[in-house]
Amino acid sequence: MYWMNSRRTFMKLGFFSSGVVIMNGCDVFGIVTLHDTIRVVHKDLFPKAKELNIDTADYMKIVFNHSRITQEDKDFLKNGVKWLNEEALLLFKTTYIKLSDLNRQKVLQSIAKTDWGESWIRYMMQYILEATLGDPIYRGDKNEAAWKWLAYEGGKPSPKKVYL
Repeated sequence: MYWMNSRRTFMKLGFFSSGVVIMNGCDVFGIVTLHDTIRVVHKDLFPKAKELNIDTADYMKIVFNHSRITQEDKDFLKNGVKWLNEEALLLFKTTYIKLSDLNRQKVLQSIAKTDWGESWIRYMMQYILEATLGDPIYRGDKNEAAWKWLAYEGGKPSPKKVYL
């Protein structure tokens, strides 16, 4: 059974680094990685986290592997990356991460006008704030930089292991 557990873990981790196929009408335009896109989106939505050296995108690995987050929610997050890139392609003929800061903001503003986009951005902000404000054991704010920035003293005792 050990190898099954290892294989399962490998497959879960592989999901986060896997590619998302971007379509241009009926043609395949390209493939982007979920992690790279989420890293740039997080920087665009909450630049202070990047400034504080908080790895909010790395925190998403926990989200995608968490047993209490529904597969439907995980699929929505993954599809949101695809739809975001399709919107970037529609507006600027390239993928989201290849755009300038200004054009990435225009793409975010465009999707925010849609029901799925508004929800997807809300989810992204929720996870950004969890990573930023959560206990360092969850790998977002490993050095308590956000806590220091906010002059916050974390709860005691701190968790000894990640709760999944």
